Amino acid sequence: MKKILLLFIFVNLYLVAYNQIVKGTIYDKNTKSVIYSASIYFNGTSAGTLSDLNGSFQIDISKYRSMPLTISAIGYYSVALNNLSVEKPLKIYLDPKTFELNEVVVKDKSHARERRENLTIFRNEFLGTTGNSFSCTISNEDDIRFIYGSDEDTIKAYAIKPIIIDNKALGYKITYYLDKFEYYKQSTSFFFKGNIIFSKDSTADETKEKLYERKRKNAYIGSRMHFFRALWNNDLNTAGFIVKNSASEIVGYKQIVFQRDNRTKYLKYHGGLGISYYTKQPTSFIVFLKDDIVFDANGYFEATGISWEGEMARQRIADLLPFEYSPKE
Repeated sequence: MKKILLLFIFVNLYLVAYNQIVKGTIYDKNTKSVIYSASIYFNGTSAGTLSDLNGSFQIDISKYRSMPLTISAIGYYSVALNNLSVEKPLKIYLDPKTFELNEVVVKDKSHARERRENLTIFRNEFLGTTGNSFSCTISNEDDIRFIYGSDEDTIKAYAIKPIIIDNKALGYKITYYLDKFEYYKQSTSFFFKGNIIFSKDSTADETKEKLYERKRKNAYIGSRMHFFRALWNNDLNTAGFIVKNSASEIVGYKQIVFQRDNRTKYLKYHGGLGISYYTKQPTSFIVFLKDDIVFDANGYFEATGISWEGEMARQRIADLLPFEYSPKE
């Protein structure tokens, strides 16, 4: 009887694990033809797969239940799926990327000087200007295009292929699917969005790996990932973070974190929040773009719901770590 009970438990555990597999097929929204070699992944991680010749895929979502599943393909806009169903295969349709015909595409020799200037701006805003950014190289800059419309104040960029970044400081190769990049000259402000996949430097020896780890830990301490992990654990004080409102009053965990189930937590507050970390100044600021922001134990947060200012806003692609990262003692 005991053996039967153990077998029953094992079978049920197996079925639970199996039921975390999401299956689907990816199509072109216009032609309805299947898309092969599309990337299916969790944004900001190294977990992903590719669609086969029939446009089909399957992926285990058990470790990333609260995160959206992202689908990207060359020549298409990425999509992110929430509330994934494991009960029946998904049908996913991607929109082809199109650009205004009346816009000037800056890529030929007659615009060589202008392109160089635009690339400098793009690197600074996209990679950042911290120490790690100087150890990053974009291996396919020729795939980056700059376009202008009637508004000469705005630089727009897109990439015909995923942008490939070699981060020699942190030891990652990064694949970035850029959906939008805009830089506003007069205000020197910018906006970009896209999705990112990490892979480790597999050639690193023990010495190089130790160097990577020191720099990764330095990038992690006081970062947005560090903050949201500490917030999840209700451990801001021990971790070294202080959160204040616009009146400079300290705001506690119960005032900003709400939980609707055992798996999901939300950051919510009426008004902006200031975040200081004792070894990294000045203060960072959160401006809410949505009523509440879902976040996870691994440091994931709903990026489209927050605008960052201050120290944490300086953390760009060169300082990002995959959500699987865990600092070593």
